[in-house]
Amino acid sequence: MKRHEFLRGLHKAVANRNYLEIGVNDGRSLTLSRVPSIAIDPAFKVTSEIRCDVHLAKATSDAFFERPDPLAHLKGGRHPLRNMARGRHPLAHWRRTTLDLSFIDGMHLFEYALRDFINVERHSDWSSVIVFDDMLPRNVDEAARDRHTGAWTGDVYKIIEILSRYRPDLATVLVDTQPTGQLVVFGADPGNTVLKDKYDEIMAEYDVPDPQKVPEAVLDRVRAVRPEDLLGADFWHPLTRARNRGLSRSRGWEPLRTAVERLAPSP
Repeated sequence: MKRHEFLRGLHKAVANRNYLEIGVNDGRSLTLSRVPSIAIDPAFKVTSEIRCDVHLAKATSDAFFERPDPLAHLKGGRHPLRNMARGRHPLAHWRRTTLDLSFIDGMHLFEYALRDFINVERHSDWSSVIVFDDMLPRNVDEAARDRHTGAWTGDVYKIIEILSRYRPDLATVLVDTQPTGQLVVFGADPGNTVLKDKYDEIMAEYDVPDPQKVPEAVLDRVRAVRPEDLLGADFWHPLTRARNRGLSRSRGWEPLRTAVERLAPSP
């Protein structure tokens, strides 16, 4: 299954009420959204028809998240009945706005993807779904930090190990999409500052010169699940129901984590 076909299925499975995308390019992934959306790219060149209410932010993701209220576009209005008619909570304007589905496909260097995750997580919740693109390079050249190939993933694959080591509280699923795989993350905790606190330590270890030493398990997609298996998992309906009811992390996260870990192979 190709990446955009998987993303289309993910929008349906998550039944997300909003969407955030980092790395718009020509808009092929953004065109899948039908809900209020934010799309961030300092040099987007949209050529696809966009069929959602979208705020196109022409900025770097770092600069965007430094704004006083970066998710303002996703907030509901002050009229409770109008919010209900649009599928929002009647008091949406006064409640904390959280991201339901986020797609990180910005600069293909691990430190950018890491900062994007840190920023996105601050505006997410345990029931949010966060997706990284280009996580399974097909060869060492494609994974180089200094691009010298046509197709290029860069070294964002390092996010797999970084999250496993520093954030074992999360649940992650590698997905065998074509051409270069994706990573789906569950269980975001906006109060967790480990990655931010350890950022310099992570940079010191993982920022190494080319050629990158890409793990064989990444190149061979050892832990990647079939996209059809993830999209067909039985936890999506309970997840969306818990999210829409505002179920607390203490009540909803562990059942979801158990279900996700049953699907994903052990490291």
